[in-house]
Amino acid sequence: MAHTNESIRAIVADQRIEFINLQFTDIVGMVKNVTIPTRQLDDCLDHGVWFDGSSIEGFARIAESDMFLVPDLDSFAPIPWDQAAGFPTARMICDVYTPDGKPFAGDPRYILKQAVDAAARRGMVYNVGPELEFFLFKTDTNGRPLPDPHDVAGYFDVSTDMATHIRRQMVRALAEFGIEVEAAHHEVAIGQHEIDFQYGPALRTADHTVTFRTTLKAIAQQQGLHATFMPKPIAGINGSGMHVHQSLSDSATGRNLFYDANEPYGLSATARHFIAGLLAHAKGMIAILAPLVNSYKRLVPGYEAPVYLSWGRTNRSALVRVPRISPQRPHATRIELRCPDPSCNPYLAFAVMLKAGLDGIERKLPLPEAAEEDLYHVDPRARALETLPGSLGEALAELERDQVIGEALGPHVLERFVEAKTQEWDSYRLAVSQWELDRYLAVY
Repeated sequence: MAHTNESIRAIVADQRIEFINLQFTDIVGMVKNVTIPTRQLDDCLDHGVWFDGSSIEGFARIAESDMFLVPDLDSFAPIPWDQAAGFPTARMICDVYTPDGKPFAGDPRYILKQAVDAAARRGMVYNVGPELEFFLFKTDTNGRPLPDPHDVAGYFDVSTDMATHIRRQMVRALAEFGIEVEAAHHEVAIGQHEIDFQYGPALRTADHTVTFRTTLKAIAQQQGLHATFMPKPIAGINGSGMHVHQSLSDSATGRNLFYDANEPYGLSATARHFIAGLLAHAKGMIAILAPLVNSYKRLVPGYEAPVYLSWGRTNRSALVRVPRISPQRPHATRIELRCPDPSCNPYLAFAVMLKAGLDGIERKLPLPEAAEEDLYHVDPRARALETLPGSLGEALAELERDQVIGEALGPHVLERFVEAKTQEWDSYRLAVSQWELDRYLAVY
């Protein structure tokens, strides 16, 4: 729904909304809020709202702290759980600006807007559809999460799936934010779930992804549970991914630019070059797509997560998968990147994926031969397959070497992201784990 200042004021009055959450994300993807009472709404709509950016991860230093939030009117939506709690509140997703009225170079939403504009200048619209997996865990008496799955069900199970009603509540809440869910089901691992929402333009979908995570956490909390998007919370079982379906369409006609009925796999030259770009920059962008130390405990052979830089149709061990294409539905032609996980910042993730694909198109990068066998059961040396970095430290080194991905992020975000994640990696590297004590203390 397209909103105007007047329509927002009318909804606020009609639903007796008392507060407005002005929402944005920091560089690592954490949601931040500035809450204003509705008596400040007019000033917010006319002039934005000032805030101190110096305490936000990766934003500004003390000397350059003043910034202001400008709401995206179309993102206005009442928050259903706050309505029920007796504090009628709505939210608006905001863009961040500097005092001189320019977009802030460290705003992840602005980074995605720049990438989308780069595609638009070529007459292209970038469409994405992320599939976010998550776990539901029990909590202790203080509400702290425990690594104890809520159920013991598996893929598509019914009788042992204890979260059917919880997923339905989540779907209902998402609908109130204008997010159209296409399917919800139990995933492979115990306590693991997936809710898929409608494919669409990248900026709107990134907004939906952020809303998705906060909504699921809020609904789970109401049930005394904890929804986590941690990539690998339990050793020995599948982790949670965020497979991202992607396509380019013609901005004038809406025609899917990835489809060609006369080519192998039904893929156009544009699609093949786009995939080649993803493969060429996979190492450089994996720190953005899988940004935690824990992410690299998911990206290992044997748990349906990709490791090798490869592509194929039916092969779920490949980095890029091409879902079956129906000649009756050419508009649905798409490719699926399987390495991102749901802890990433979706604005930055979609931006670097798009710029990697556009680089493949611009340079007409050749696509290597498809890999259709299970790569976990072949000798990668025989196929000369490259692999993704095995740790966050290696991934950060690859990020700093990749000029295309660095330019997609811009110098501000690149510097601050690497700085924050290097601190995280160093903290992990220097910590002594329980595994090390159990393994070495008594022996050595």
